[in-house]
Amino acid sequence: MNKNDLIYLAGHKGMVGSAVYRLLQKQGFKNILISTRKEVNLTNQSQVFEFIKKNKPKWVIICAAKVGGILANNNYPTEFIYENMMINNNLIYSSFENGVKNLLFLGSSCIYPKDPVLPITEEQLLSGPLEKTNEAYAIAKISGLKLCEFINCQYKLNYFSLMPCNLYGPNDNYHPTESHVMASLIRKFHEAKANREPEVTIWGSGKPMREFLYVDDLARAIIHCCNLSNKNTILNVGSGEEIKIIDLAKLIKKIIGYNGIIKLDNSKPDGVYRKLIDSSKINKLGWKNETSLERGIPLSIKHWLNL
Repeated sequence: MNKNDLIYLAGHKGMVGSAVYRLLQKQGFKNILISTRKEVNLTNQSQVFEFIKKNKPKWVIICAAKVGGILANNNYPTEFIYENMMINNNLIYSSFENGVKNLLFLGSSCIYPKDPVLPITEEQLLSGPLEKTNEAYAIAKISGLKLCEFINCQYKLNYFSLMPCNLYGPNDNYHPTESHVMASLIRKFHEAKANREPEVTIWGSGKPMREFLYVDDLARAIIHCCNLSNKNTILNVGSGEEIKIIDLAKLIKKIIGYNGIIKLDNSKPDGVYRKLIDSSKINKLGWKNETSLERGIPLSIKHWLNL
């Protein structure tokens, strides 16, 4: 990827897209093409096609997506599968039709089976049933990465996908009911401390384990892979470390300085019990995680409170 190339960054206002945008600017890229929903509705096929045709970018980086936590995925599976498939198909196929030779698609580790062999390698894709709580989102992401794979193989283009683990960091979604676990816990403990509440309730048993990656580390991985002659159509991107949800809650509680108790709500779903991904392929290509939870969580809280 040359610093003079025109790069279309889809989803530049989201958590991942904004991190990629900051890093591209920091590294001296000048020709970064962005669009708001008002300018281009990514679920509208004709609008996306005309936008790509008019601008003819050298690179397309797809960070745009409809995202949410377990509750949002459970409540709105129709919207999650439809909007994400439309965004993916419109951007990927419009790029192909308009001669874009380089494209990076951002997926998610939720594409893998609910009962995988750990750590999860890229080869385990489609080897078993998906976790029901995020099945709609996962199917949409699988369709996007497969479209990239088929185009890449059939037409010998540079279309590939990165599959990150759970993400957190600046510009995360802290919505009371639609956020992911990290943002949800940060908000709960912050508000409990501010309101002097005696307890904080977290969903499920607290026993499931999750792997977290600070979003700026993912941004580095995205740009790093765009600068390689990468032969992999799918690459996992993770920190390589797991933490139990209850231990994550205790860590956030400590960082925020909340003195109340943690209560578990076992009536709520746990989701997948473990989903540690194998990031050895991307590690061998020269990328590695740099931000620990102990460093990343305070940075996330600081950014959120300054919004």
